[in-house]
Amino acid sequence: MVAIPAAARAYIAGAVSCAVVCALPALAPDASTPWRALLLLAALYALCEWPARCPLLGRLLGAESVPVGAGSFFPVLLAAALLLPPAAAALAAVPGALVSHVEQRPALPRRVWRSAQLALATWAAAHTAVLLGGPADVAASDFPHVLLPAGAAALAFCLVVTALDGGILATAERVPLPAAWRGLLPRSLAPHALHGLAGLMMAVLWRSPYGWPAALFVMLPMYISCWMYAQYHRERAAHQATIRALVQAVDIKDAYTRGHSERVGHASVLIARELGMDEARLDVIRFAGILHDVGKLGVPTRVLRKDGPLTPEERRVIELHPEYGHEIVRGIGFLGEARAAILHHHERMDGSGYPYGLSGDRIPEAARVVAVADAFDAMTSTRSYRRARPVATAVAELERCAGRQFDPRMVRALVRALDRHGWGTPVTADETPTPVARPEPAPGAAPVAGAAPGTAPSRCATAERLPTTGQPARDGAP
Repeated sequence: MVAIPAAARAYIAGAVSCAVVCALPALAPDASTPWRALLLLAALYALCEWPARCPLLGRLLGAESVPVGAGSFFPVLLAAALLLPPAAAALAAVPGALVSHVEQRPALPRRVWRSAQLALATWAAAHTAVLLGGPADVAASDFPHVLLPAGAAALAFCLVVTALDGGILATAERVPLPAAWRGLLPRSLAPHALHGLAGLMMAVLWRSPYGWPAALFVMLPMYISCWMYAQYHRERAAHQATIRALVQAVDIKDAYTRGHSERVGHASVLIARELGMDEARLDVIRFAGILHDVGKLGVPTRVLRKDGPLTPEERRVIELHPEYGHEIVRGIGFLGEARAAILHHHERMDGSGYPYGLSGDRIPEAARVVAVADAFDAMTSTRSYRRARPVATAVAELERCAGRQFDPRMVRALVRALDRHGWGTPVTADETPTPVARPEPAPGAAPVAGAAPGTAPSRCATAERLPTTGQPARDGAP
């Protein structure tokens, strides 16, 4: 059970008080409340929300067949906002919210909060519709004029829901208010616009000669779309669970690089976003970064955990891990191009990498992204065999090796991302960390890629430790 902080309880009490004040006029003796329509809409909304809580229906329909996402049935409330006076519309939201599904306990305060939130949002939507003549336009089926009050009502509903969501997040989770509200409205606008259109269709059909039974037909496609949405999120959760299980297995086997996979995934996304990749592809790149070392599951533990330098034979065993990783994930369809990144993230731009010695643009783009992210995190993370390097030093090394080991475009993208977002990994090197910024070449420093002819580059960052040195570099550190 998760306790609700006092500030959140006070916030909920305030919202409930406001909702009561908004709904009270509908209960006044002289109020002309359309009770038949109100009870039908309230019962319909409650009926839509109830199956997610009902064990019997869950067994009959299958647990995965019941959409439980918040907002699945908002069209009913938006139809109420166009059909009922504001106070009555607020009441229509209460029964469904009280029987709705909640994930955390205690359940009662959360249901009370949801009732107050939806009552206030529906009241605001109904008031907006009344001010713009929405009920009259709905009764007359006056298209396209009815679109304006319907759209404004949906916007008002969205604004109230997101504003109250940000407030409860700030009070319950102690998140700063700007951070609590950031991104809530943009993510909610499109879904609420769709709900508003469906609610308008329900209201128009309700006022048609066919009456309220005709309005129910709108709920069928909405229920199907919500079911598909819920299925998508369950599938995504299953994908995430698969990734977590594989990463945990690698972390357990190779204690040297615990946490490395998640950081490489994060750095890969930073690079990919700077390159302008779309959101769907960013997910795949993140998977590639997180799973790039999954092939270590096929490498003997004694080799992974060896403290001394690797022999040539042990190095050859280590160099098989990209192929092992590709075999492990080749049947996981949702990984897409991440499979190629897992196989080729140790290839080098000059063709001296492995497993196939690819060079230049023949190396898949995702693999070139992960290669830079892998080496960067390895250099900026502490290992049992060496201390971490400052971020600026790691960036200088990546730039020096750009064009030979790394794709210069990926290195530049990482530098831009670090300038913009920074890097949260603590630096524990002996030297003092410098700010996360593109470093200026110091006098006598190693030349960067593309330096003047005649400069002799030193050895670049390597992804594995060399048999001729005593420095174990298993994971991208030079």
